[in-house]
Amino acid sequence: MTQVVSERGGYCSRRPLSPRWNISEVPMKTQGEIEAAICDGTTRFEQTYMGRGPKHIHTHLIGDLLLVRLQSVLTEPEKQLVKTLPAEKGRKLLKQVRTQLIETARPLLEAMVFEVTGVKVLSLHHDISTVTGEEVVLFTLATTPGCREATKKWN
Repeated sequence: MTQVVSERGGYCSRRPLSPRWNISEVPMKTQGEIEAAICDGTTRFEQTYMGRGPKHIHTHLIGDLLLVRLQSVLTEPEKQLVKTLPAEKGRKLLKQVRTQLIETARPLLEAMVFEVTGVKVLSLHHDISTVTGEEVVLFTLATTPGCREATKKWN
């Protein structure tokens, strides 16, 4: 593997392609392309497995950490659950259900991250706010994903 110093001073590793390709290197993505692809994959996951997608989603690749912040993810039934039950009971139940859904679908999320970054997920952390409807998913990766510098566009 070769290392390239990024404009931000970090290192990006070039990774080899899988055996099915005839060329020796993966066409590397920029950090922004990686972040956008993770946003797209996470949104599709939320729509398919949780019943609706977030109103806003942001991904931040920070070294070997991948942070996904989703806003306004609660479904109407989840909002009603939190409102109608005693506050602590509704909050606890919603967090348990969401955590179980994430853990059940964890292999899908890890596969999506691997497909985008080419790096194995070591751990996944998740939490959701029943007050704001904000959800955070943090992936710890085995290494910093390979990336290339973004080309600058001049006006």
